[in-house]
Amino acid sequence: MSNLGYFGAGDRVQLTDPKGKLYSFTITPGKEWHTHKGWITHDDLIGMPEGSVVSTTAGLKFTAFKPLLADYVLTMPRGATIVYPKDAAMIIGVADIYPGARVLEAGVGSGALTISLLRAAGPTGKVHSVERRADFADNARSNVDAYFEGALENWSLIVGDLQDQEFDSEFDRVVLDMLAPWECLDIAARALRPGGVFLAYVATSTQLSATAEALKEDGRFTEPESSETLVRGWHHEGLAVRPQQRMIGHTGFLIQSRRMAPGVEVLAR
Repeated sequence: MSNLGYFGAGDRVQLTDPKGKLYSFTITPGKEWHTHKGWITHDDLIGMPEGSVVSTTAGLKFTAFKPLLADYVLTMPRGATIVYPKDAAMIIGVADIYPGARVLEAGVGSGALTISLLRAAGPTGKVHSVERRADFADNARSNVDAYFEGALENWSLIVGDLQDQEFDSEFDRVVLDMLAPWECLDIAARALRPGGVFLAYVATSTQLSATAEALKEDGRFTEPESSETLVRGWHHEGLAVRPQQRMIGHTGFLIQSRRMAPGVEVLAR
């Protein structure tokens, strides 16, 4: 990996034209990146600081930065729909994923949320991921390894059903992104330590209702809380400051709860 703030061979570069259109590629010595107006030689980017303006041979200008995590996950190869950055950020905050946390994740998809979990848990934490589909798991592993520039020792990924796994209070957090998370409450309760956080990401109100009712009936979790996140950008040019016509609306619901101590009854609301 190159020095922070400067481009090196193997780094991902993101070029933005004056209209805001994004282009991204990996810097490879000896290669060229071609446009409809000239090209940029990869070697010319090596050693250049981020935030530079680069030009093609025909004078087309771009601002050059390394992609942010949100940029990376929105452009990486997808085997399944990704957890969007706005939801991943909320999951990290709501589930309180902290450095050193032991996280059980099920429903890996394309690996977008996995990357966020690994970054938040840090090298002292661990993330154990379970994915039912081998093709999704292969794609997720490729995306995660590419982002971290190699395999991480604190990440494990297995292919199979979560209900078939065996855990005993090994995790601080359980994060589920699957069709029927209410079917996995028993394994989640066995996997979580007392006080651990259960969080499920679901797309529909029907799934939300089923998960909430199952948590209430289970008896090992606190009263669940649910939310969704809507993001609206703003346009600002001089005195013309107004909401953008497009916004990131509903993508999914978050529902979270805490693991009660073994044998302790939940207080009725």
